[in-house]
Amino acid sequence: MAIALPTLKEAASSGENCSVDSQRVALVIQYLGTRFHGWQRQAQHRTVQEEIERAIATVLGHSVTLHGAGRTDSGVHAAAQVAHFDAATLIPPYRWRDILNSRLPEDVLIRASAPVDRSWHARFSAIWRRYRYTLYTDACPNLFVRPFSWHYYHAPLDVEAMQAALTPLLGRQHLAAFHRAGSKRAHSWVDVQAVECIRRGPFVQLEIQASGFLYGMVRLLVGMLVDVGRGERSPTEFTRLWQEQRRDQVKYAAPPQGLCLLRVGYPDSPFEPSLWYDTQPQFLLPLTEPAIAVASSG
Repeated sequence: MAIALPTLKEAASSGENCSVDSQRVALVIQYLGTRFHGWQRQAQHRTVQEEIERAIATVLGHSVTLHGAGRTDSGVHAAAQVAHFDAATLIPPYRWRDILNSRLPEDVLIRASAPVDRSWHARFSAIWRRYRYTLYTDACPNLFVRPFSWHYYHAPLDVEAMQAALTPLLGRQHLAAFHRAGSKRAHSWVDVQAVECIRRGPFVQLEIQASGFLYGMVRLLVGMLVDVGRGERSPTEFTRLWQEQRRDQVKYAAPPQGLCLLRVGYPDSPFEPSLWYDTQPQFLLPLTEPAIAVASSG
């Protein structure tokens, strides 16, 4: 059932004493990207931004603009996207989480809402974003991991070689080789702050943290990194490819469902770490059949 709270206009008409000052509200947002055409509002396509803006408008009685920390592509998930909006209302900022969750579809969730200063901006105040890409390497398909991973079982993946290829990316790099066409960004420079490739049972996970990301960057990078993992390209060749800006050699992108915007960092986050830090669950599958205890009546 929707939570009904008065808008500023309703409160004023009832004679309550209220301020007309606008307040800025920050949100931590989770969404399953499967049925979304990305984050950014688009004509004739379902997007995360539009769904949340519509929910806010049902409360305020007018449209608002929701500003996100980043723009995820069609099919990409988010464990802790951050966004903000401005509203002149008596509703306390911390109440927006429950208010919006009662109006949002099942594939979008507000983890938290908090007041922020008018100078704070979800995008421009952020100092880093972190993405995780998950590959599932067991030959046997698994329905429960399919929506959140790339089922890649065609060849064994050498995780150490993949890590060796990732490490030279650290620092300020020109990554035009991993920049999809259609972006309005004027340059392809990226400050890469952390890279990691690890194996957890049948899962291979790559994490990349940077000040910002190019359009399609992570999926293009993962698509080429898999070539390193299966031995078709050496780590040195991988590094030479992006250093020489050989976009013509980047043939394919990894599928979107394996990618998740893990979290966004700020100098002074308005949220507790438990609300935004590493909230994407890890898959855990046993490598051997576990022992099963059998109850006995004796």
